[in-house]
Amino acid sequence: MTIKRVGIVGSGIMGSGIAEVAAKAGFEVVLRSRQQETADRMVAGLEKSLAKQVERGKLEEADREAVLGRVRAVADLGELAECDLVIESIVEDLATKKVLFNELDRICGDGAILATNTSTLPVVEMAMESRPEKVCGIHFFNPAPMMPLVEVVAAITTSDETVEAARAFAETCGKSPVLVKDQAGFIVNALLFPYLNNAVKLLDAGVATRDDIDAAMKGGCNFPMGPLELLDLVGLDTSLSILEALYDEFKDPNYAPAPLLKRMVSAERLGRKTREGFYDYRK
Repeated sequence: MTIKRVGIVGSGIMGSGIAEVAAKAGFEVVLRSRQQETADRMVAGLEKSLAKQVERGKLEEADREAVLGRVRAVADLGELAECDLVIESIVEDLATKKVLFNELDRICGDGAILATNTSTLPVVEMAMESRPEKVCGIHFFNPAPMMPLVEVVAAITTSDETVEAARAFAETCGKSPVLVKDQAGFIVNALLFPYLNNAVKLLDAGVATRDDIDAAMKGGCNFPMGPLELLDLVGLDTSLSILEALYDEFKDPNYAPAPLLKRMVSAERLGRKTREGFYDYRK
């Protein structure tokens, strides 16, 4: 199938990032948030991001205007009716996503692909709320405009045609897609989060300080960020949700969230988004 118009549901960092990627790749983008004010703020953020790229010589002014001309912000979910592909990037809660997919199935044309940007949740659960053969995962990484990887996730119900269309979309966006079956954590998070979780356990056990744990992984493994820095960037609440989903599926003790991580989420120290996590961003 030919994808020309892409709908994006969600007003967070990932939603706006995917919108920028798709619009720069030449797709018409319908950006939906529950409130028009929030949707308009997302477009304003996109304008700011593109303006910085022009200032740095990474984007021509004419291209900036063309990208913005391809993006439309809406509050009514019905505005997605003419989209060929809809990607949801809402809260990482399965019940909420299932309700959304049911609504999208009712609104969108029969040929439209419905995709989730979930990093961990079972795609098949959302597929069974709508059109099983036309639902897949298209998992971008944060920040979406910068990160080259996209995980294309095939549920047991997903057709080969849907997988191919999702892969082609990712490639048109300039990304490098990898294909993965519908299993909690897919590839990256299934490998990454036990590592992050164990870093929290080391800190809680007093094996090393926060700074030394991060310095060790940057200096010893050549990682660009330490594990505790990365947790703050991802968000401790998001990280906890991912670990809980992994543990629910596999019952592997290595996925059981570190008690310190749970306590910090309870204290609403969620990382950069609250300006306080393992590091203090309030200054």
